[in-house]
Amino acid sequence: MATQPSRELELFPNPQPERDYTIRITIPEFTCLCPKTGQPDFATLVLEYIPEQQCVELKSLKMYVWSFRDEGAFHEAVTNEILDDLVRATAPRFMRLTAIFNVRGGIDTTVVAEHRQEGWQAPPAVKLP
Repeated sequence: MATQPSRELELFPNPQPERDYTIRITIPEFTCLCPKTGQPDFATLVLEYIPEQQCVELKSLKMYVWSFRDEGAFHEAVTNEILDDLVRATAPRFMRLTAIFNVRGGIDTTVVAEHRQEGWQAPPAVKLP
């Protein structure tokens, strides 16, 4: 196999560090294992962040997400672990990770975790006519 899962997140310099702008990444094929049954859990991850000095490189993010495929994890724990790893790597102004898990046993779960850089204030929303 040419590529393997990896927990190493590669970064690149933010091309516009003076501007607040949002990077939105949708990852529709996240999988991990239920820690109780060992059955696969499937989710769509939506990562939204306002970078400071660093941005996450997408191929490394793909390999990072793949690294959870054979690990048992509760939805809440894995969502927060991923957010913590990404915050530690990129030190963003703001980051939100939404994990939308597929229905299993008649129950669906969505977990939303956020990070805000100390002192950072969101710019006011612009409402267009």
